Amino acid sequence: MGISVCCSSSFWLNMNPKQQCRFAKISGNQKRGDDLKITGNFRKAQTQSTRSICCKLQGTDFEERTSPAEVKREIEKCYEFIERLGRGVVYLGSARLGTEHPHFVRSFELAKGIASLLDATTWSGAGPGLMDAVTKGALEAGKPVGGFKIGKEAGQWTATDVHPYLPLDSYLTCRFFSARKHGLVDAGVRAVSSDRTAFVALPGGIGTLDEVFEVSALIQLERIGSMLPVPFLVMNYDSFYSKLLGFIDDCEGWGTVSKGEVASLWRVCNTNAEALAYLAEYYGLPDTEGYTSISELGEDNGIVSSSSKIDVQ
Repeated sequence: MGISVCCSSSFWLNMNPKQQCRFAKISGNQKRGDDLKITGNFRKAQTQSTRSICCKLQGTDFEERTSPAEVKREIEKCYEFIERLGRGVVYLGSARLGTEHPHFVRSFELAKGIASLLDATTWSGAGPGLMDAVTKGALEAGKPVGGFKIGKEAGQWTATDVHPYLPLDSYLTCRFFSARKHGLVDAGVRAVSSDRTAFVALPGGIGTLDEVFEVSALIQLERIGSMLPVPFLVMNYDSFYSKLLGFIDDCEGWGTVSKGEVASLWRVCNTNAEALAYLAEYYGLPDTEGYTSISELGEDNGIVSSSSKIDVQ
């Protein structure tokens, strides 16, 4: 992710010595990488023409962002990528939950069922965890997948631009989070009535919550960019989101949101069967066609079916 950094003298003086930034100043044909000192000339140096700022914090390298044009070009690539693969169902979820976690199994079966039901492209962050689960579920259903990958996901020790098994033409590695977010939102909008799209929030952490509230705010303010309404499902597996939903109810009491305002933005589902039934009704499709029992959705009264098998290779 590209980060533009601007330091004031007070910021510099308050930094931990291990977090001191090294600024490389390029002016004309002169290149100097000397550490800038906090002197009376600091403001003068700060206002001089500077093409690049490279900052290292505790050994972490941040890519320079030399101009807004770079972000714009990457957003355009995201839009072109979506046009090629087609809009569909966008999944938001944790990168940390592995194949042994019950939510991985449920997410796999959910994506498999929705891909078959809506016959649409399955979109995700093309990362590990529940993003991997929905990718595998859609592939199991024989449906197309697309992803907007970022170099390093939460919980990963190493960064890589390459997905372990998806072909290169089915995902786009983004440098900038802003471009990635544009892509994930645009992949779920409905341009025509024949588009069958949705946003699905699976259990997740800070990144997932960021995306969930961004999408809900865009829907609330009618800035999602969709010509037609788009269903937004919150998968409340094992009451994962119940406390958050309770907090939103408290916000209604405080007057920071209107009564029923947030509840109108999404549909909370406790099971995969509930989610599939809702989408089938929403799009006027046969209810969960192709499934003979609830156990095939990876659930049995809220418990993951032991018969659910996933190829994790």
